[in-house]
Amino acid sequence: MDVGTWAAWLEASSLGHWMRSSALAYPVANVLHLLGLVLLVGPIMILDCRLLGFARWLPLIETNALLTRWAMMGLTLLVVAGISMFAADAGPLASNSIMQLKLLLIAAGIANALLFRRLWQQRLASWDLNPPSLGRAQALCSMLIWLVVGTLGRWIAYA
Repeated sequence: MDVGTWAAWLEASSLGHWMRSSALAYPVANVLHLLGLVLLVGPIMILDCRLLGFARWLPLIETNALLTRWAMMGLTLLVVAGISMFAADAGPLASNSIMQLKLLLIAAGIANALLFRRLWQQRLASWDLNPPSLGRAQALCSMLIWLVVGTLGRWIAYA
């Protein structure tokens, strides 16, 4: 099934119909999407700043464990609310270049996070003694990616 066919199916689904016809469904999904963005980007920014060398008084392993849980909750909320909102107008959104770029960057952000975990998770205890340049570059990329994703999400409404 190609993207256009899937988008048409989703828009015609009961979810798409409900999101368009309910007075509350779309606004509530929008608020939950924004809450998800805050819960993802806030912890990611703090963690990435810590990885870049700021606030060294925060223990990295504990900070990572706590903030990663919050970021994962935010990402989950973003996905659920995002798919719900997408269903309301999936056809046009699927062909929107800003939406396509947003989805591509979300995939890049998730891939960057997974790669970071694979490469550096076991080295966090000694991170401050010898922070890897690639790890720091990944933290900086993470910050940029998620800020652009949030910006593009807002921009879609005006495209």
